[in-house]
Amino acid sequence: MKKLTAFLAFLILIISAQAQILKPVKWSFGAETLNEKEANLVITAKIDAGWHVYAQNIEEGGPIPTSFSFTKSPDFTLVGKTSESPKPVSAFDPNFNMQISWHENTAVFKQKIKLNKAETTVKGALEFMVCNDKQCLPPEEVAFAINVKAGASAQQSSPEKASSATPAAGAANPDTALAQTTAPVTLTDSSSKTDTLTKQHEKPVVELASTEEQSLWAIFLAGLIGGVLALLMPCIFPMLPLTVSFFTKKAGSKAEAIRKASLYGFFIILIYVCLGMGVTLAFGSDALNELASNGVFNFLFFLLLVVFAISFFGAFEITLPSAWANNVDQKSNTKGLGGLFFMAFALALVSFSCTGPIIGTLLVQAASMGQYMGPAVGMFGFSLALAIPFTLFAAFPSLLKSLPKSGGWLNSVKVSLGFIELALALKFLSNVDLAYHWEFFDREIFLVLWIVIFALLGFYLLGKLQFSHDSKLDFISVPRLFLAIISFAFTLYMVPGLWGAPLKAISAWLPPQTTQDFDLYTNTLSSPNIEQEQLNKKYSGLFKAPYGLNAFFDYEEGLAYAKKQNKPVLLDFTGHSCVNCRKMEASVWSDPEVLKRLRNDYVLISLYVDDKTELPENEQHLSEYSGKKIKTIGNKWSDLQASVFKTNSQPYYVLLNGDGQVLTAPEAFNLDVKNYVDFLDRGLAVFKK
Repeated sequence: MKKLTAFLAFLILIISAQAQILKPVKWSFGAETLNEKEANLVITAKIDAGWHVYAQNIEEGGPIPTSFSFTKSPDFTLVGKTSESPKPVSAFDPNFNMQISWHENTAVFKQKIKLNKAETTVKGALEFMVCNDKQCLPPEEVAFAINVKAGASAQQSSPEKASSATPAAGAANPDTALAQTTAPVTLTDSSSKTDTLTKQHEKPVVELASTEEQSLWAIFLAGLIGGVLALLMPCIFPMLPLTVSFFTKKAGSKAEAIRKASLYGFFIILIYVCLGMGVTLAFGSDALNELASNGVFNFLFFLLLVVFAISFFGAFEITLPSAWANNVDQKSNTKGLGGLFFMAFALALVSFSCTGPIIGTLLVQAASMGQYMGPAVGMFGFSLALAIPFTLFAAFPSLLKSLPKSGGWLNSVKVSLGFIELALALKFLSNVDLAYHWEFFDREIFLVLWIVIFALLGFYLLGKLQFSHDSKLDFISVPRLFLAIISFAFTLYMVPGLWGAPLKAISAWLPPQTTQDFDLYTNTLSSPNIEQEQLNKKYSGLFKAPYGLNAFFDYEEGLAYAKKQNKPVLLDFTGHSCVNCRKMEASVWSDPEVLKRLRNDYVLISLYVDDKTELPENEQHLSEYSGKKIKTIGNKWSDLQASVFKTNSQPYYVLLNGDGQVLTAPEAFNLDVKNYVDFLDRGLAVFKK
């Protein structure tokens, strides 16, 4: 009996932990005097480990930025914009196709004001959103009042702390009831109060999959790969044995040869890293953070990469003025460190016709990711791949014998890279199309172009396609054959995408599935539309369910329909830009076993907690749960979730019967398909009892 009691207590603890109002951010408010006429309003966020709050400057279409509004008063004047520190973490988010910035642990926001009287109280409100790697909480608005005195250094806390509202007395608490997973549990009917935790003005933010450190590692690896490819170009590869031979002959000993080769490699790294830093200094950190989502820059990048591809195909060469190379080459004859430095500089200038497009592509990619150190890190990886071979072969000259001889294969590497450059360029054109809603460069057009490009690459590797400067190909080497097989295999892999196949391996590079005009894949997963057309559903003009599922978007309406049809309900708390919600739909709901149950066994009610559509005046009211005004559809459903289920994260799935009784413990984000099938089956079994 004791073991059973302990087990039940443990079960209740687990379920209670899953169904709770999360408050990962604590706000404090104060003021600091600058002089007799000026002061700073100081707003500080203490963020729990694993969570983050988004920065202020995020473009429209992305997650919710932190924003501040100050009530106008003759007692003070705002000076400039609200600053934030420390510098936000920034990364490119493929889900939004833009650069996103956020704060972790602590964030401090300061607004400078000019005081028009000795003492005043500044009132206002802030709006923010918080996420971790599994869930996002609905946007929250917090009011504040900060007392500011002139001429005295004051750092006082605001009487109004930013925190989620606490439940009103007598509010329903289903935590204990949710532990009863073997029998239905009656929930408090929240349709009459539809309280909300927050006032909605924007969509909820989405947790980014990548961090700044991960982005820099990706840039470094891209640079490293670019350096290896550059080493195989006809401008550099033939110079490798000649340069190493120069070191071994000029040096008095092997140790001296290694030392000089190492310094030569170090100067190569130094030159290219300085080039990367120059890009950052030229653009500025703020500009780099905007490149990923800026349509003009993306279009220029597209044109630039097309020019690089044409150069690799042999139409022309991108070269620097010959006088530069001649002057640097003369200085390379000097002795000492200066001579080695100018030797490395000469290599960079002379090989620019081959390395220029690769360097340009790397700098474009690094800059568009928005990382301040991105261009320098990319160039470090690139130059490291170039420098290591010179030092290695100087240390072990006998290894030079194992290198393949120069020949036409070097030009083949160059042309092959031209095909890849052309394919990469299309991604930037797609970014522009999405940013400006041109809606002409959809998923099919993108895939057709990639299919043609990689098919042509395969034919080129087999010698069926030749350029004027290519050497005659008498036979196909084994490496070329394998590369051709990979190219053709990749081409065939993309073909089903023309009919809507998800192509998950390259989905991050493709335009969204929603741009697909002819989508047989999604249609095969869809439910018949006959029944849906016969129902005049509330909010049906605003929302659409995935895979054509027969979904309702109003809690009461869906519940009434389920009771009439004698079916259980899947209550889906979701959001327009909730990426984890979309991941669940793409990876779990698309499974045939899950879809079969959603179509046949359940009535789906999807409630968008972030929708900004205003409710009619007669439906707007003050929340009994939080005391805030319910103004939008999103307010209505987010507060329903918070007041009844004591949780405010999405996605969140609850199984109910037609009377609003919980059938089994709710589920959150979990990509395990079997777990979700078991969840649906448990609820159905309880419903049928």
